Amino acid sequence: MPDNQHTLARPGQERYVAEIDEQGLGAVDAVSDESAPSSMWGEAWKQLRRRPIFWVAAVLIVGALLLAIAPGLFTRVDPTFCQLRDSYGPATGGHPFGFDRQGCDIFSRTIHGARASVTVGVLTTLIVVLIGAVIGSLAGFFGGWLDALLARFTDIFFAVPFVLAAIVVMQMFKGRSSIATVVLVLAIFGWPQIARITRGAVMSVKNEDFVTASRSLGSSRMAILVRHVLPNAAAPIIVTATVQLGAFIVSEATLSFLGVGLPPSMVSWGADIASAQAALRDHISVLLYPAGALALTVLGFIMMGDAVRDALDPKARK
Repeated sequence: MPDNQHTLARPGQERYVAEIDEQGLGAVDAVSDESAPSSMWGEAWKQLRRRPIFWVAAVLIVGALLLAIAPGLFTRVDPTFCQLRDSYGPATGGHPFGFDRQGCDIFSRTIHGARASVTVGVLTTLIVVLIGAVIGSLAGFFGGWLDALLARFTDIFFAVPFVLAAIVVMQMFKGRSSIATVVLVLAIFGWPQIARITRGAVMSVKNEDFVTASRSLGSSRMAILVRHVLPNAAAPIIVTATVQLGAFIVSEATLSFLGVGLPPSMVSWGADIASAQAALRDHISVLLYPAGALALTVLGFIMMGDAVRDALDPKARK
């Protein structure tokens, strides 16, 4: 019998114990720690890269931003140069979309119209996120009477119809409005949704273990809110802001369409859509080009919001 095996001495029966494995459990259970741990944003980026909807949205958004930042890359025609002899003229060399009622180049106006619409959307979103994040984070983190006060203040603005309120206020600036005026009016009535989303996200994060650990180490409540709670509650805020950016672009176009938004001297998609309604039956292409550019831009931001939401949602990742 081999020396490394042992016999259990029982009458009429022998049992053997398997050979002892010389490889320790530590070597079996060892896990490679050479790679850095992946963060939530790293996992989200991995998910985004695999989704076609993200790349389609990215192309649409980058295209809209390029039109807004550098329209000269796409056309050299002055969008305000119009000749009545070209009224509703067909597409020609250098004018692929033809001409509108005033004889202006539709292609040039569609390209340059992106600047006003995208600028209003981006600036309004930044201001709305700033206001909503401050109010929502204070209400959700501190709670108590401050939460009740800020919640009632938010409900007041939530009860006001967004577009109707913007139309009424913009009537005060009719004929002398500007991009800054439209941005401020839209921001005044557009922040409540971000505030509610922020409040809920902060309330779900403030009871986590890392917040308790920071509090036990002596960090102040404001430092905990800024350094730990808000960064971990940013995901739903980013998703909502991305979708709302597209909504603000539509709101600017609506105000301009009704004649209470940007002044007629400023090229915008909403103003071009408004002027094109007079020729809707006979020259529908005059309407389709600015409306199509508006729809594709808004679609890009909405698709991006959906893609980011799914990537940041742990349940969707599972």
